[in-house]
Amino acid sequence: MPKVDCGKLCPEWPCEQPDEFKNVWVITEASEEGVSEASLQMLTPALEIAGKLGSKVVGVLIGYNVERHAETLIRHGADEVIVVDSEDLKEYYPEVYGQVVVDLARKYKPEVILIAATMRGREMGPYIANTLRAGITADCTDFDVDEKTRDVLLIRPPFAAIMLAYIKTPFRRPQIGTARPNVFPVPPADDTRKGEIIRETVQVRKTRTRLVSRTILKREEIPIEKAEIIVSGGKGLGGPEGFKLLEELASILGGVVAGSRKAVDAGWISHERQVGQTGKSVKPILYIAVGISGAAQHMIGVREATRIVAINIDPEAPIFNQADYGVIGDYKEIVESLIEELKKLKEAGPEAVDELIKEYTIQEAAVQQG
Repeated sequence: MPKVDCGKLCPEWPCEQPDEFKNVWVITEASEEGVSEASLQMLTPALEIAGKLGSKVVGVLIGYNVERHAETLIRHGADEVIVVDSEDLKEYYPEVYGQVVVDLARKYKPEVILIAATMRGREMGPYIANTLRAGITADCTDFDVDEKTRDVLLIRPPFAAIMLAYIKTPFRRPQIGTARPNVFPVPPADDTRKGEIIRETVQVRKTRTRLVSRTILKREEIPIEKAEIIVSGGKGLGGPEGFKLLEELASILGGVVAGSRKAVDAGWISHERQVGQTGKSVKPILYIAVGISGAAQHMIGVREATRIVAINIDPEAPIFNQADYGVIGDYKEIVESLIEELKKLKEAGPEAVDELIKEYTIQEAAVQQG
């Protein structure tokens, strides 16, 4: 590995050589319910990177009463888990948790740090990178390794989303990247895997903020990132009234409604339901896109969808180039006809639509496995 001429670097940076660093870390979120799925998903690229670097995958668990989740990380691929379990970490504060990661990173010197781009990850990631004087690449869609230099290639679409940017930081370590939930699958669990649990005690800094109260918001429907069937609307709906029709279709199919950025910007649907580069990544078995042109920024969010059905009045809409099935025409006529046919099917037997969806799900699962 080439040596870095520290004299030519920024004087604020400590003089460190890349070969002083090793292992791939995954910063993990855990709660009473267990390890977050988004964190487990980050083990997939971590395993791939570690395999190319010939290093270990290390999970980092921070919080209160979290050590019991360490075995979960090991079962899903971690070789080691560093645990900081303290009552002082009972409440989450980004600068407090971030400083704990920084202290651990200064001690162990990880070569790579991966973080799920959840609300917490988006808060902590920049703090960690800035404090360590390291670079960070947000919202990666893939990773690779230059095996000659051990530089990790952090791959993400730029804002125009018409190409992919390959970003690397050859002079600084750790190399830090984030990826949004559902970009990667969760590695399969192996109950026979063994790993080392390393218990660490660090000085927890005092926070400059104080939690006054916390309210858990109850969801009345499945989050779009968890849904198997999504009916999504775009600018082509012409207004918020169109989403009422999509709600009806989604209800019959047992799915949820989502929207494009243009629909969110217009105020027709909440940002929580936005699909795309600046929204959420989804992985449904069936994604029905209604009145959505199919710009690259939107399609990034549905690249893990098994089947895409596009309904659009414009035969030149880009979405038809990526859809598995396309219907050209007025969305109201098409969706209303679809609802009518599904209602007839349901009248034939209360479970008819459910059975149809179940059969379709089994067929699509077979397609994925094949």
